[in-house]
Amino acid sequence: MGWTALLLAGLCEIGFTTCLQLSDGFKKIWPSVFFVVFAIASFQLMSTALETLPLGTVYAVWTGIGAVGTALVGIVYFRESASPLRLGLLAAVVLLIIGLRVIP
Repeated sequence: MGWTALLLAGLCEIGFTTCLQLSDGFKKIWPSVFFVVFAIASFQLMSTALETLPLGTVYAVWTGIGAVGTALVGIVYFRESASPLRLGLLAAVVLLIIGLRVIP
């Protein structure tokens, strides 16, 4: 259950960072509302994950999922750079996250 909650927390982090961008400095109401909803959900799910997983692992995986996911949203949705180096470094973060899941 801890890993599932952690994965969902990371996905919610992607949601709240994306909504933060879309909110235009909290000037747009619906992206701002969804920012708050995703942020609360993310922290609640991360808190659930902490019941069974170590703090360092939870935080590293949560930020890794959020960073990679948000970078991919930026590439796909906001037309940010998708250089081979950037994609390679994002892949390295994914491998490190997988390593934290595989290594007890």
